Amino acid sequence: MKNALYRLDLKASPYLYVVPFFVLFAAFGVFPLAYTAWVSLHDWSLLSDTHTFVGIQNYKDLFADEYFWNALRNTAQIWVMSTVPQLIMALVLAHVLNQRLRAPTFWRMTALLPNITSVAAVAIIFGQIFGKDYGLINWLLDSLGLGRIDWQAGTASSQIAISVMIIWRWTGYNALIYLAAMQAVSKDLYDAASLDGASSFQQLTRITVPAIRPTIIFTVIISTIGGMQVLAEPLLFGGASVTGGSDRQFQTLSLYLYEVGFSRFDFGYASTAAWVMFFIIVIVAGINYFLTSRVRSSR
Repeated sequence: MKNALYRLDLKASPYLYVVPFFVLFAAFGVFPLAYTAWVSLHDWSLLSDTHTFVGIQNYKDLFADEYFWNALRNTAQIWVMSTVPQLIMALVLAHVLNQRLRAPTFWRMTALLPNITSVAAVAIIFGQIFGKDYGLINWLLDSLGLGRIDWQAGTASSQIAISVMIIWRWTGYNALIYLAAMQAVSKDLYDAASLDGASSFQQLTRITVPAIRPTIIFTVIISTIGGMQVLAEPLLFGGASVTGGSDRQFQTLSLYLYEVGFSRFDFGYASTAAWVMFFIIVIVAGINYFLTSRVRSSR
């Protein structure tokens, strides 16, 4: 009997340990997804008790919706402008933090400060910096005789301002991920490279980057998923406007979904946008993984 209980415990215990996660995932992950898919097939307004089944009509309307494509284009542009410089700067910052520094813990903790700062505070500060009349950037441009820029009014200028917020907030976070990976690289490689006369930049590109390539792939995928869901920065930059500017010049997909769901109260259409957004994120993340894996295997 004792042996039977021991064998049962040996076989069942691992499953019992992981059951809570799958229960929570089913309740807060799978069920909302399935329910959202069901809602997307209905004309589902929060102002009505009647929910008419419309099949894939919401999907047809969405793909013919110019505002949806505009939001998708804005999201892609902001993602490129924020993610590429962000990861390059994070890599360089991590390389610097990996050197022999005085008070290394202080510098590493400082790199994380932007990430733990409230996104509302970040938007307010950068909203002031990019202000049209009294902003710091415009003051500098005016001092140099280059004139002022209405950062919110233009498509490129507003997306640059939002990208700068994202870069400032997430660069340190990614740098610490890279730094953790760099700590596992053998110091002997750097010592040997130093003896051979390799510069710091050559050590970064020839030793560090190849050694931490799986971590770089991980950050690319995570940054892609995060970049496709940008909401707070454009929402606060536009003064809580859900349209992303007067001409929707910086309205992202998440902001468009928010507008449909909580301004028009059209939950059926918002659920459709959410599912299409989900598929876009999966496809983009898959393409990223495929490309970065090809780069990894080609070396």
